[in-house]
Amino acid sequence: MSRRIHPLPSDLVNQIAAGEVVERPASVIKELVENSLDAAARRIEIEVEGGGIRSMRVRDDGIGMAPDDLPLALSRHATSKIASLEDLDGIVTLGFRGEALPSIASVSRLVLTSRTADSEHAWRVAPGDDAPEPAAHPPGTSVEVRDLFYNVPARRRFLKSEKTEFRHIEQLVRRLALARFEVGFSLRHEGRERFDLRAVSDRPGQERRLAALLGRSFVEQSLHLRHSAAGLTLWGWMGLPTFSRSQADLQYFYVNGRLVRDKLVTHAVRQAYQDVLYHGRHPAFVLYLEIDPRLVDVNVHPTKHEVRFRDGRLVHDFLFRTLHKALAEVRPGGEAPSPSASSGEALTPAAALPGGWAPPRQSSLALPVREAPAAYKASYEWQRPGPRQEGLGEDENGEAPPLGFALAQLHGVYVLAQNREGLVLVDMHAAHERITYERLKRALEKEGIRRQPLLVPLTVEVAPAEAELADQQRAVLADLGLEVDRIGRESLVVRAIPALLEGADAAQLLRDLLAELGEFGTSDRIRAAIHSVLATMACHGSVRANRRLTLEEMNALLRDIEATERSGQCNHGRPTWVQLRMDELDRLFLRGR
Repeated sequence: MSRRIHPLPSDLVNQIAAGEVVERPASVIKELVENSLDAAARRIEIEVEGGGIRSMRVRDDGIGMAPDDLPLALSRHATSKIASLEDLDGIVTLGFRGEALPSIASVSRLVLTSRTADSEHAWRVAPGDDAPEPAAHPPGTSVEVRDLFYNVPARRRFLKSEKTEFRHIEQLVRRLALARFEVGFSLRHEGRERFDLRAVSDRPGQERRLAALLGRSFVEQSLHLRHSAAGLTLWGWMGLPTFSRSQADLQYFYVNGRLVRDKLVTHAVRQAYQDVLYHGRHPAFVLYLEIDPRLVDVNVHPTKHEVRFRDGRLVHDFLFRTLHKALAEVRPGGEAPSPSASSGEALTPAAALPGGWAPPRQSSLALPVREAPAAYKASYEWQRPGPRQEGLGEDENGEAPPLGFALAQLHGVYVLAQNREGLVLVDMHAAHERITYERLKRALEKEGIRRQPLLVPLTVEVAPAEAELADQQRAVLADLGLEVDRIGRESLVVRAIPALLEGADAAQLLRDLLAELGEFGTSDRIRAAIHSVLATMACHGSVRANRRLTLEEMNALLRDIEATERSGQCNHGRPTWVQLRMDELDRLFLRGR
């Protein structure tokens, strides 16, 4: 039977479009709040009943709409945010397609009320009305949405419980409130206030909002950063490695105020934390990237959660280097907050991982531990300390070092030291392991990656695009210690690999490397594998438990911790030292009560 092509009815077209935009009540709230933000609102009030299934209302104090614009706002592809094709190349608003309101209206009972600052009263309109009607409303806009999916029973049946749907709304509003500190937000459910956030402009106010939405522990255990280069600016808060999470549930990344989930960003952040995070753990962060709107495409996905950068390699390198440098400064005496025993479960290893800290897993490449080159050996041998620091006050420069001076050794495992804040506890093996590891990496950077020719060159079959990429990136591969030639349309031959990776699966390493180069324009596969070997060498070359240290050796260890990058964690992500302040010790002994 032949079928004739025919145009779809407008109501069916709207419902199909709604399927792309409106998944659940939280999707409605997202679109409405983003409209309010685009309207320069300074305060947004959100009221929800029945998890948003029964009703939702978003009210703002933005610029409002004229009565003639209200019917247009409910029609498809009508917007004030773009006017030409050129406008798509530099979108600065959160919305721009003109689909949200008509899509929502097609699957709910919607009422739109708005008033401009110079209007005597507000105007109200609903789908199907002949013309807007006068209404009472302060300057700004309100959108009320009732009976979501009342006319699409199949979609309504897929909704979860009211409690679950509201949890999605609450999480969504939390993300939006983190996007715009200068806007006040309130959220009420069933008449009960869930939070009421005032607009803030300074850093203390921003951190109060962070604490209200994400918890005080995140603020206490995070670094604040701001860095600009190459026309990019990155600022925000990144959690200390010891504040890692079992899942990626505390990760917020915004591009020009828009929350995005991007593989390039995730890869750059993972690389930055690679050397300091315990296996299987996830970093926490709230970060904001500011970039020329013409260099990022937000018109990639209907939900606008994904973006595409014009120069992804530049953005990736900027993010990685900025975060990597910030983490490198996490050491005593730096700007980073000190790990503290009072910060709760985030710093308690046994609580952070069920069953306590497991031993580090072997590399997935099953790399053998080989004899270290002489230059590397010298860097991880135990160094004899310098002159003993006498007393417990200031050093010869008249300044007290951040970790103070050693008092004693506890059970051959911990070093106890006194500083101006109170008592410092140091895991001597973990701390020395980080110090040794960083020395090995510096030696590696100084000498470069040495290559080991293969006795029998290895042929690797790859996709044509990967073979072409390998041919184009021969110089990059050579810098990483790989000598690779193309010998056919789908064939490569590996003639040399990094000397420290002798015995590794060179074929798999090359395939993984090419996959990352193709997707992100960069890869840390080889360096990560080499660093894994160096970390093992550092572990075996570091001072062991039950070794008796003199005060001179203990003080030398403290000074090395203060001078070493990333010294707050060992190579496996465990904390190397903690601080017990005097007020914490006083509480333990009920002093002052």
